[in-house]
Amino acid sequence: MQIAPLRAATAPPISVDPEVRELLGLNAPVAMGISGGKDSAAVAFATCDYLDNIGHTGPRLLIHSDLGAVEWRDSLPACERLADHLGVELAVVRRPAGGMMERWESRWKANVDRYVNLKCVKMILPWSTPSMRFCTSELKTDVICRELVRRFPGRAILSVSGIRAEESARRALAPISKPQKKLENKTHGTRGLDWHSILTWSKADVFAYLRAKGFPLHEAYTAYGCSRVSCTFCIMAAAADLRAAATCADNAEIYGRMCELEISSTFSFQEGGWLSDVAPHLLTRDQLRRLPRAKSAAKLREKAESIIPAHLLYTKGWPTCIPTQAEAELLCTVRQTVAATLGIEVLYTEPAGLIGRYEELQETKDNHR
Repeated sequence: MQIAPLRAATAPPISVDPEVRELLGLNAPVAMGISGGKDSAAVAFATCDYLDNIGHTGPRLLIHSDLGAVEWRDSLPACERLADHLGVELAVVRRPAGGMMERWESRWKANVDRYVNLKCVKMILPWSTPSMRFCTSELKTDVICRELVRRFPGRAILSVSGIRAEESARRALAPISKPQKKLENKTHGTRGLDWHSILTWSKADVFAYLRAKGFPLHEAYTAYGCSRVSCTFCIMAAAADLRAAATCADNAEIYGRMCELEISSTFSFQEGGWLSDVAPHLLTRDQLRRLPRAKSAAKLREKAESIIPAHLLYTKGWPTCIPTQAEAELLCTVRQTVAATLGIEVLYTEPAGLIGRYEELQETKDNHR
């Protein structure tokens, strides 16, 4: 869908600070991270316009981290349209070990193994969360920074993203720029900054600017009525956006795969909200049959683990004390309940063995100091 052009592509000013100006004065490479969504399109247009206006002649690059099966069908094409429109190279990078779905699935497998072997006291969820966004750090920032370091040895690099202060209280505190440690590489001689060039823009500013540019928006907005574009089903998405994403036939396969992990793990995709409830008509008969049991199992698991005293939990992956006999008996009861609820077999379900495991881990921790 082409947006009707306006007379001029007016926009609020770009946010720039002295650190950014210094690097731009050196014609530093500027890499603009894009996802296919409105904010990344706006940041690419506005940043390129600004670079043109100041006479910047350094390298420019659009870079997209493809998260695999969780991506909208139109995300990569939207990035390609943007690159073609701007006449700027597009680099597409991917996590070598697989996309977001593979990361969640492998995390769950690893977490079950950790619980079996008492490397954690409570079962750990497979999903990323708003406070634990390894989806961003591992599958976007890490992968993008590695590529930029490879491409621009010996340079100071500006990595641009389209975050806006209006989006959240946390982003309202974001600076215009900040050092990006993952761009620091002694071997390649690189350093760099994250630059938030449209930090002060509102959502209305973004849409008006893209209308003025006459740039076609992602189909998630135009065909399905989503308010934002990220993964098809995002841990931070509003309920309305999850429902909208489920109306796209292309998303049915990944929806079923995500719901399968939700049901088998007994951890809801979002805190207090089951993705499986968003579009139950897309679930298989088997998934529909198992869903109520998964919800019941989640409550049983949470109730069982709620009685664990805080001092028996690990800190940074290690115990801080050795359980008493009574505490060991309690932990064994919890482990037996959780194991039965999830249908897994676990070790250390007898007090003597559990205390011995704590002592073993404590000794290992002490030896690593």
